Amino acid sequence: MTRPAGPWLRVYLVASRIIPLVASTVLRRRLSRGKELPERWREKLGEPGLGRPNGTLIWLHAVGLGETLALRGLIAALAAKAPATEFLVTSGTRASAEVFAANLPPRTRHQFLPLDAPSYLRRFLDHWKPALSVWAEQDLWPGAVVATAERGIPLALVNARMNAEAYARRQRWRGLYADLFARFSLVTAQDAVTARHLQALGAVDVRVTGSLKAAVPPLAADPQALGTARAALVGRRPVLLASSHAEDEAVTLTAFRAAKSRPLLLIAPRDPGRGAEIAARAADQGLKTTRRSLGEGPTADIWIVDTLGEMGLWYRLCPTTLIGGTFGPTEGHNPWEAAALDSAILHGPRVANFASDFATLHASGAAQAVSEANLLDALVADQSAVATRAKALSDSAQGGLAPLAAELLALRRPG
Repeated sequence: MTRPAGPWLRVYLVASRIIPLVASTVLRRRLSRGKELPERWREKLGEPGLGRPNGTLIWLHAVGLGETLALRGLIAALAAKAPATEFLVTSGTRASAEVFAANLPPRTRHQFLPLDAPSYLRRFLDHWKPALSVWAEQDLWPGAVVATAERGIPLALVNARMNAEAYARRQRWRGLYADLFARFSLVTAQDAVTARHLQALGAVDVRVTGSLKAAVPPLAADPQALGTARAALVGRRPVLLASSHAEDEAVTLTAFRAAKSRPLLLIAPRDPGRGAEIAARAADQGLKTTRRSLGEGPTADIWIVDTLGEMGLWYRLCPTTLIGGTFGPTEGHNPWEAAALDSAILHGPRVANFASDFATLHASGAAQAVSEANLLDALVADQSAVATRAKALSDSAQGGLAPLAAELLALRRPG
């Protein structure tokens, strides 16, 4: 029996019918700004870009790049238990589509999630006919949730993360969230704080299963590009500042400016479009840079690797990584991608977004907190023992998703 929608959900569903009136205009505007893929933007209107494979298909959704990449470990665990099952991953951003394409698990394809309008969702579900819908993190599209549930397709929410600020933003809409959570057969959270927040919003029987990001398989790297970069780095001591923001760069550049002897610094900005900005700031500090996006190699003090989808290269090449976002309000990025590729993890003082992950790493001596005062010493020190312990934790986590995979597979609609 289909659960009736509450008042707030009914209002949303009625309002969502006007989305098609503006969708094409908005998407074309985004296309002109480079925010949509020219050959794929109509997927957001529910038009499939790929044929549906034969057999049972599980649909998994995440919002952005990091969340989408984190699904790979879960897909691997599901695929190991269900060798004939196919997988569809949806997300919303261009970067997530482009990077995920280079890291596709077996029997997996990617599409953009349609905008949350009934006609688009109907077209999407008619084509893909999933046996199970798995949502990651906590950003739910009400129309998609309702449309999926109305077809009798089981829903699961996994890897949810919700800090106090995110909870406060959602609290006023508790009735809407309770209405949505009631349609999920399984809800899991990364940590106890998130579980309490979800329950306060109306979710029932929320279980803490940890972060999917800890179980992320190693990022891919193009063999030819890897060989070329490795040859160019012979005789250098490369270290990496990964997923950096302006605050991380300011601290690191200041430390490098004061050093008499320094390693080769690779800066991989979170937004690759910031390469020129970073080069200018380094020049202000008297430091010379080259930029990979311009075809330049590592021939200066700093190599700005301002390209998309090549993080698997840099983690492999750099024995030590300083995790970006940890010196400013971003409050950290995923440390497990570095751990999976045997790169030692350093970080600044601000890690609220990944507090439980860093706590796990520190409990095993698998990460090191640094400040501006000791940053350079930590970067040039032998961190191989830290890297080894982090890699062991990553390997263990990748083998720990089997119970969750079994629960999800048990939810599948037969047929």
